[in-house]
Amino acid sequence: MSQSKLEIQMLHDRLLVREIPEKGERRSSAGLVIPDTVKMATRLVWGEVCGAGTGARHVKTGDRVLFNPEDQSEVELHAERYLVLRERDIHAVANEAPERGTGLYL
Repeated sequence: MSQSKLEIQMLHDRLLVREIPEKGERRSSAGLVIPDTVKMATRLVWGEVCGAGTGARHVKTGDRVLFNPEDQSEVELHAERYLVLRERDIHAVANEAPERGTGLYL
């Protein structure tokens, strides 16, 4: 998190997540450019966990997580938009630096 530590403690299995914006245009597997303005079907998005309640067992602050943008509650703190999710709403946690090489990437 780039700013100072937030003065908020999440409860139970709640997570405070900041959505990671996608980088403009994308490319299809065939190499076609898909502009940012094209609305696709509901996609899962990546976010960074900025706070985790004491009941969160598999996710911790700083993790990069995959979630459905439809399952969210928004809150604004320090003029920045955050999402409040339950741990069960997280579909995956990215492992940026695996301890042992699995060869799997998210």
